[in-house]
Amino acid sequence: MSRSKAILVTILMLLVAAPASAAVNPLVDLVSLDSVMRWINAYRTNPDPSGVPAAVKALSRFGSFKDPEQSGVFVGFLAGVIATNPDKADQLVNKMLPLPPGDQWVVVRAIAYSGHPDWRNMLRRFAAKLPARQVLIDKYLTGQLPRLYQYEKEPSISTWDTVKSKVTGKDLPKAHVLEPSPELLDTYWGYYFATGHARPISRIIEMLPWSLEVDSVDKLTLGSMAKYTLASNASRDPELLVALRETRERTTKETAKVLTQVIDAADTVDTAKLRKEAMAAIEELRRKGPAYRRNVSWWGQIGQGALAVGCIAAAATGQVYLGLPCVITGGVSSAALSSWEKQQ
Repeated sequence: MSRSKAILVTILMLLVAAPASAAVNPLVDLVSLDSVMRWINAYRTNPDPSGVPAAVKALSRFGSFKDPEQSGVFVGFLAGVIATNPDKADQLVNKMLPLPPGDQWVVVRAIAYSGHPDWRNMLRRFAAKLPARQVLIDKYLTGQLPRLYQYEKEPSISTWDTVKSKVTGKDLPKAHVLEPSPELLDTYWGYYFATGHARPISRIIEMLPWSLEVDSVDKLTLGSMAKYTLASNASRDPELLVALRETRERTTKETAKVLTQVIDAADTVDTAKLRKEAMAAIEELRRKGPAYRRNVSWWGQIGQGALAVGCIAAAATGQVYLGLPCVITGGVSSAALSSWEKQQ
């Protein structure tokens, strides 16, 4: 099973959970990973912070923190609990510990992601109880690792930094921001499950235009996952559905177009259609390749432009910035065009 599919399965296990009381009954609610997920999904309807430490320890027993790329929903949930219970945060974290060395990263990241007004001192206070993650703690405290809302959909680099890099030969500065990923999508959902806040939902909505992506399978997959999970949750969460309608009225045309499809799927409880369409689009992009590559032959055939031989060679080896071939005026080399087509 691919990583994207595994993550989507994790999300779906949360989505099928029916809202219920969030009070923990250890004999019923914490006997399996599925039962803990159901409890997490119901949490925002009846918050029970006192039950969170037991849930964290249960997840640790089930091995749920072994793969960070598939643990985003748990990190986000724990971060949201800490954020909404600032006065109880130390007490809650104390009850979660000790954890095995391999699982301690979850607590560190959740504290850093929480937005708690005293999150730095919290990390310092618990450092002795998280001995396996001292490097991770130090990187968050020194700003070398981004926190949950230090996020850019398309990380930008200034013209000056680009010029300076060319002149000095040094690498471009690496921005300390989170980049879009299935793990980040999961994390935003986890934060929402704990808080019901609008902010993580707004970040998920920002990913929706990628469901129309024609050049990147990764972006198309992420945008489609955002679209599907929003529709699935909104079909069961009236407040979320209202929020999506309100957002549609003040967002960009591109995002509003996709949001309309999300809202319609939620209203009609027809999310299966979105899933099928997404899988078909992803498979087509994988089979045919990026649209900019497919358009090379089209440009050559109708004579609307030409590709520089150097650009074709660079694009074929993945060296063209932004992944787009260079279009120039002039004649096209049939040999170069043929070489490009063989890359498809």
